[in-house]
Amino acid sequence: MPTQTLTIDSQVHAYERNRPERPWTGFLQGPDEVTGDDMVVAMDAVGVDGALLVSPFAMYSYDASYALEVYAKHPGRFGLIRPFNPQSETIAADVAQWTGTPGVVGARIMLTYQPYEADDSGLNQILAAGAQAGVPVNIMAAGKLPLLRELARRNPATQIVVDHVGLAQPFEPPAPPEPFADLPNVLSLAELDNVAIKISGAGTLSHQPFPYPDIWEPLSRIFAAFGLDRCLWGTDWTRAVNLLTYEQGVEAFRVTDQLSDAERATLMGGALSKIYNWSPTVDE
Repeated sequence: MPTQTLTIDSQVHAYERNRPERPWTGFLQGPDEVTGDDMVVAMDAVGVDGALLVSPFAMYSYDASYALEVYAKHPGRFGLIRPFNPQSETIAADVAQWTGTPGVVGARIMLTYQPYEADDSGLNQILAAGAQAGVPVNIMAAGKLPLLRELARRNPATQIVVDHVGLAQPFEPPAPPEPFADLPNVLSLAELDNVAIKISGAGTLSHQPFPYPDIWEPLSRIFAAFGLDRCLWGTDWTRAVNLLTYEQGVEAFRVTDQLSDAERATLMGGALSKIYNWSPTVDE
């Protein structure tokens, strides 16, 4: 008997209230605190079996200690991802140590925070280390997709996952006037076999209320270009909190008639479990 595909969110964040023991380095739009326990409650309420827990760069920079605490408490529910500093003098060792840690499923690069070139040594060392460890490297690259394309071309052995549909997404309503203006650059990435894409936070790009019917035409072009086996649904919770609820971020992809049951199963968990070689354990 075939097993039912689990529902897995490709991107959520958890963090503590800003406090001296673990101070924030910056600010990410969202509630004052969303603990790992809070995230599990939200997932349980809508039948999400597991999630990729991405240590929030805006708050904790390169420190993933809180994500590790969450994993220790809920090891069956989260796969861990953290950002890396391309300017570190010990990148290879940093990535090797992280990827050897229980619960870890990937690394992350933030291309959007400063100028980079495709021959940047640090970026390419992170990508090479990801390939060496056999884990995907997630890349935040809104507005930098040609650079991401060149990095992917230079590192064909590295599984790259584009964050957040590759597009700039709002923190407050309304959505940008042309939220999919950079779609041609998104679609061009599909030509590279080592690139997958997170369909995360897509509801925040809509000009219409739940269930966001205007996102499906551009998303369908992404699905056709990449194939659903390289597309990973996600909510980008909690960044999206001022635009939609967690339930809406999940249910928009369940209630739509634009996906068959088989397509939905692939998009909402099946593809992710293959690309990250990870699935949650729901009976933790």
